[in-house]
Amino acid sequence: METVVSGIRPTGNLHLGNYFGAVKSFITMQEQYKCFYFIADWHSLTTHPHPANLRQNVRTILAEYLACGVDPDKATIYVQSDIREIPELYLYLNMNAYIGELERVTSFKEKVRQNPNNVNAGLLTYPTLMAADIIIHHADKVPVGKDQEQNMEMARHFARRFNQIYEVEYFKEPASFSLSDKAVKVPGLDGTGKMGKSTGNAIYLIDDESTIKKKVMRAVTDQGPTTPNQVKPEPIENIFTLMQIVSDPSTYEYFNDKYNACEIRYGDMKKQLAADINAFCAPIRERIEYYSHNEALLSQVAEKGATAARESAARTLQDVRQIIGFRRN
Repeated sequence: METVVSGIRPTGNLHLGNYFGAVKSFITMQEQYKCFYFIADWHSLTTHPHPANLRQNVRTILAEYLACGVDPDKATIYVQSDIREIPELYLYLNMNAYIGELERVTSFKEKVRQNPNNVNAGLLTYPTLMAADIIIHHADKVPVGKDQEQNMEMARHFARRFNQIYEVEYFKEPASFSLSDKAVKVPGLDGTGKMGKSTGNAIYLIDDESTIKKKVMRAVTDQGPTTPNQVKPEPIENIFTLMQIVSDPSTYEYFNDKYNACEIRYGDMKKQLAADINAFCAPIRERIEYYSHNEALLSQVAEKGATAARESAARTLQDVRQIIGFRRN
């Protein structure tokens, strides 16, 4: 069975866009592959989070992924900082990485532009830590978006360089892959672009019924169509897309027919959409509350995942230390 490794950023609550993107992909992959899913708390240190916030974000993300259906009996789910072998491999990869190639990474240059007062070594060596996360489990595949493709190429580059320096065929060169045919682009409520935290246009899985209704009722609309079957402008198309995702097909067709006949009442459509989003989120929200208030269970899941991940990582580090010339211990 092929091995898949993927990281999860510990940054706040999941929204509908996350669910129909990464989370559903994780659920699909755990049925088909040997999966390692890790919460990337070491990566988050480049932004210097407060310790309490870091711990809470890790617990929140773990609870929400479990609530959505990521199954610790089918996939290895662990916290990155529980695996001490990762920074050791990170060190070895850094010894073979060059400043010039790291400085040319697009994501690093963007971070420098965005935060010129926080250009730290962690940002510079992000690709080597990402490579260590991946190759420590001998991943065959890594699900990534286009924004991470250069870092994936760097991971392959570092794996290949290790093999060349030590004249071995040890590390695989992991392939990028996507379950995009199964993922859905979820639009935001502000009339433009996709749903996201930074743009403030998201509906979170933890939002209660009242919050969901308020957000949906504020969604951008227009004065309505003036000719039958006219093309929907982006803000209106976004609302219909959301309805297509969460509502019964007959509901979508009803309002689509009303739009095409110039009889649409956006207020009615938004009320129905809010009700349908709440119906979708309610069982997930209930499970999030259950996991969030069950510290013992979260700890048990994290420890189970850490044990399995450590076994995999330790085998790799024993081999790597011997290849480099250190004692196996």
